[in-house]
Amino acid sequence: QVQLAESGGGLVEAGNSLELSCEASGRPSSSGAMAWFRQSPGKEREFVASISVSGGNNWLGDSAKGRFAISRRPPMNTVYLQMNALKPEDTAVYYCHANGKWGNAPYDFWGQGTQVTVSS
Repeated sequence: QVQLAESGGGLVEAGNSLELSCEASGRPSSSGAMAWFRQSPGKEREFVASISVSGGNNWLGDSAKGRFAISRRPPMNTVYLQMNALKPEDTAVYYCHANGKWGNAPYDFWGQGTQVTVSS
Protein backbone atom coordinates (compact mmCIF):
# COMPACT_ATOMS: atom_id res chain seq x y z
CA GLN A 1 0.00 0.00 0.00
CA VAL A 2 0.87 3.65 -0.29
CA GLN A 3 0.36 5.95 2.65
CA LEU A 4 0.21 9.67 2.00
CA ALA A 5 0.94 12.35 4.56
CA GLU A 6 0.24 15.97 3.71
CA SER A 7 1.89 18.86 5.47
CA GLY A 8 2.47 22.56 5.03
CA GLY A 9 -1.04 23.87 5.43
CA GLY A 10 -1.85 26.82 7.58
CA LEU A 11 -3.11 30.36 7.66
CA VAL A 12 -1.78 32.76 5.06
CA GLU A 13 -2.75 36.21 3.89
CA ALA A 14 -4.14 36.71 0.41
CA GLY A 15 -1.45 37.32 -2.17
CA ASN A 16 1.16 35.32 -0.31
CA SER A 17 2.52 31.88 -1.04
CA LEU A 18 2.44 28.50 0.59
CA GLU A 19 4.00 25.17 -0.27
CA LEU A 20 2.31 21.90 0.54
CA SER A 21 4.11 18.60 0.76
CA CYS A 22 2.87 15.07 0.34
CA GLU A 23 5.17 12.34 1.51
CA ALA A 24 4.41 8.90 0.19
CA SER A 25 5.43 5.77 2.00
CA GLY A 26 5.48 2.57 0.07
CA ARG A 27 6.30 2.60 -3.58
CA PRO A 28 3.94 4.27 -6.03
CA SER A 29 4.06 2.78 -9.48
CA SER A 30 6.47 4.56 -11.75
CA SER A 31 3.71 4.64 -14.37
CA GLY A 32 1.18 6.16 -11.99
CA ALA A 33 0.42 9.67 -10.88
CA MET A 34 0.11 11.74 -7.78
CA ALA A 35 -2.23 14.64 -7.45
CA TRP A 36 -3.65 17.35 -5.29
CA PHE A 37 -7.34 17.87 -4.76
CA ARG A 38 -9.13 20.28 -2.51
CA GLN A 39 -12.49 20.52 -0.89
CA SER A 40 -14.22 23.46 0.72
CA PRO A 41 -17.26 23.20 2.96
CA GLY A 42 -20.36 22.81 0.86
CA LYS A 43 -18.41 22.09 -2.31
CA GLU A 44 -17.38 18.94 -4.11
CA ARG A 45 -13.80 17.85 -4.19
CA GLU A 46 -11.91 19.72 -6.90
CA PHE A 47 -8.91 18.66 -8.92
CA VAL A 48 -5.96 21.00 -8.46
CA ALA A 49 -2.90 19.44 -10.03
CA SER A 50 -1.27 16.14 -10.82
CA ILE A 51 2.12 14.85 -11.78
CA SER A 52 3.36 11.56 -13.09
CA VAL A 53 5.37 9.56 -10.60
CA SER A 54 8.23 9.69 -13.07
CA GLY A 55 7.98 13.48 -12.97
CA GLY A 56 7.84 13.78 -16.72
CA ASN A 57 4.33 15.17 -17.03
CA ASN A 58 2.05 17.38 -15.02
CA TRP A 59 -1.42 18.82 -15.30
CA LEU A 60 -3.10 21.79 -13.66
CA GLY A 61 -6.72 22.41 -12.97
CA ASP A 62 -8.30 25.69 -13.99
CA SER A 63 -8.04 27.04 -10.47
CA ALA A 64 -4.31 26.38 -10.40
CA LYS A 65 -3.20 27.60 -13.80
CA GLY A 66 -0.92 30.59 -13.62
CA ARG A 67 -0.59 30.43 -9.85
CA PHE A 68 0.22 26.92 -8.67
CA ALA A 69 2.90 24.44 -9.58
CA ILE A 70 3.25 20.77 -8.78
CA SER A 71 6.62 19.13 -8.63
CA ARG A 72 8.64 16.22 -7.39
CA ARG A 73 12.11 16.85 -6.11
CA PRO A 74 14.49 15.10 -3.77
CA PRO A 75 13.45 13.08 -1.95
CA MET A 76 11.47 11.68 -4.84
CA ASN A 77 8.84 10.12 -2.65
CA THR A 78 7.53 13.61 -1.96
CA VAL A 79 5.30 15.71 -4.17
CA TYR A 80 4.91 19.43 -3.66
CA LEU A 81 2.28 21.97 -4.45
CA GLN A 82 3.63 25.49 -4.64
CA MET A 83 0.76 27.92 -4.31
CA ASN A 84 1.29 31.56 -5.19
CA ALA A 85 -0.98 34.57 -5.24
CA LEU A 86 -3.35 32.86 -2.88
CA LYS A 87 -6.93 34.01 -2.72
CA PRO A 88 -9.55 33.55 -0.02
CA GLU A 89 -11.37 31.19 -2.38
CA ASP A 90 -8.36 28.88 -2.20
CA THR A 91 -9.33 28.10 1.36
CA ALA A 92 -9.94 24.38 1.54
CA VAL A 93 -8.68 21.09 2.82
CA TYR A 94 -6.04 19.93 0.38
CA TYR A 95 -5.72 16.21 -0.21
CA CYS A 96 -2.93 14.23 -1.76
CA HIS A 97 -3.91 11.40 -4.07
CA ALA A 98 -2.01 8.57 -5.64
CA ASN A 99 -3.26 6.28 -8.35
CA GLY A 100 -1.80 3.86 -10.80
CA LYS A 101 -1.28 0.18 -11.29
CA TRP A 102 1.02 -2.41 -9.85
CA GLY A 103 1.09 -4.75 -12.76
CA ASN A 104 -2.59 -5.28 -13.51
CA ALA A 105 -3.71 -4.30 -10.01
CA PRO A 106 -5.00 -0.73 -9.78
CA TYR A 107 -4.51 1.32 -6.66
CA ASP A 108 -6.10 4.50 -5.39
CA PHE A 109 -5.01 6.13 -2.14
CA TRP A 110 -5.83 9.36 -0.38
CA GLY A 111 -4.12 11.31 2.34
CA GLN A 112 -6.01 12.76 5.27
CA GLY A 113 -5.66 16.33 4.08
CA THR A 114 -4.13 19.55 5.29
CA GLN A 115 -6.08 22.72 5.92
CA VAL A 116 -5.22 25.87 4.00
CA THR A 117 -6.89 29.05 5.08
CA VAL A 118 -6.37 32.26 3.14
CA SER A 119 -7.38 35.45 4.86
CA SER A 120 -8.23 38.68 3.12
